[in-house]
Amino acid sequence: MEENTQDKAYDYAHRNTDRDARRSSVSRYNRYRHPDKAYEDMVESLRMSYADREIPVSSDETLCVVCMLARLKGARDILELGTATGVSGTALLGSLPEAKLTTIERREDFLAKAQENFSKAGLKARAECILGDAGAEIQRLLKEGKSYDFIFMDCAKVQYIKYLPVLKNLLRPGGVLVADDVLIYGWATGENKVPQKRHMLAQHIQEYIDAVTADEDLYTAVLDQGDGLAVSIRLR
Repeated sequence: MEENTQDKAYDYAHRNTDRDARRSSVSRYNRYRHPDKAYEDMVESLRMSYADREIPVSSDETLCVVCMLARLKGARDILELGTATGVSGTALLGSLPEAKLTTIERREDFLAKAQENFSKAGLKARAECILGDAGAEIQRLLKEGKSYDFIFMDCAKVQYIKYLPVLKNLLRPGGVLVADDVLIYGWATGENKVPQKRHMLAQHIQEYIDAVTADEDLYTAVLDQGDGLAVSIRLR
């Protein structure tokens, strides 16, 4: 399943987070693992092939922590916002053989590649891929009465604060919501100065952190893994 790393078919300009973004002090210990070494190698090969082309993909440490949280929860129904090319979905479904994934992506080219990757990994029957705007789609899912025990949000960061009320209602009591990249580039921690053109992005991320940690219906911890994970449990 190894991809041609010279293929520049995607036009998404994305900083290669494997090479120059912030790392936690324990990142060298945290990597995605699977009982089947061939599956583990497949996920890493996919992950690196997209990282090399600067296509958005979770770090090895992020996959490790997110999949561990999903396994601890024993997740059966997973919602993902931001499919990209399906690497995180492939890792999650590989970690939870009984789980089903609903994943939303707004880019048709990304979603087509994700569907191809799911099929090659034998996951097609367990992955429902939705092409569309995440905000509109989660509203539709809520109206349809859907609910999930694990939600992974890794989409447009400026929308996190807007999506939070809907995601709370989609999350079952005791369910887990994980928001990725909340410490992006060290801006929220003060490690690095926010570039002038990124003030709005940094502000929206900070608003999400403030809201989710103050919400009395959620129990939240911000973890310094990957580019920062806000992990929330719905209490009621």
